[in-house]
Amino acid sequence: MATNPYAPPQSAVADVPQAAGGEPTFFAVSVLKLIILSLCTFGLYEIYWFYQNWKLIRDRTGENVWPLPRALFPVFFCYQLFKRIRDQRPDLDSAKLAAGPLATVWIILSLLWRAPDPYGMIVFAAVFVLAPVQAAANTVNTADAPGHDRNARFTVLNWIGVVPGGLLFLFALVAAFLPAV
Repeated sequence: MATNPYAPPQSAVADVPQAAGGEPTFFAVSVLKLIILSLCTFGLYEIYWFYQNWKLIRDRTGENVWPLPRALFPVFFCYQLFKRIRDQRPDLDSAKLAAGPLATVWIILSLLWRAPDPYGMIVFAAVFVLAPVQAAANTVNTADAPGHDRNARFTVLNWIGVVPGGLLFLFALVAAFLPAV
């Protein structure tokens, strides 16, 4: 029997999990921007980061997830977020991360804000724990939505937070190490 040259191809194609409409799966931001904005806003950007990630998860999956409480109390929900980012694309080795240890270190660092000066400043190191998490999220985003906005440029609103916040952060850092008078 002759093959029909007008017949559609008959090959098996595996579906790739993709965010709807070419949107990123998780909150897209460059690692450098995450670190700078987090430090210059004294950690407020981390709350925004958690909120945006949980909001995207809720919108994508349709789960009954409340992003605001999860962002305001990230100590209780950071592991679940880190695990979701890790498990989103098991085929991507570059998206693998140790969700448990990272969450543990992030929680410990976040709770050290009450330590006496200058040791309380260690709380700002928590953002460096989020860096590999965001790198994994960026890997997933690139695989799921290659043309998405990577959110690496600083907007005017970002600069409004960076300049005064950065100066205030530097003053606080210097003052933490000055001897008490």
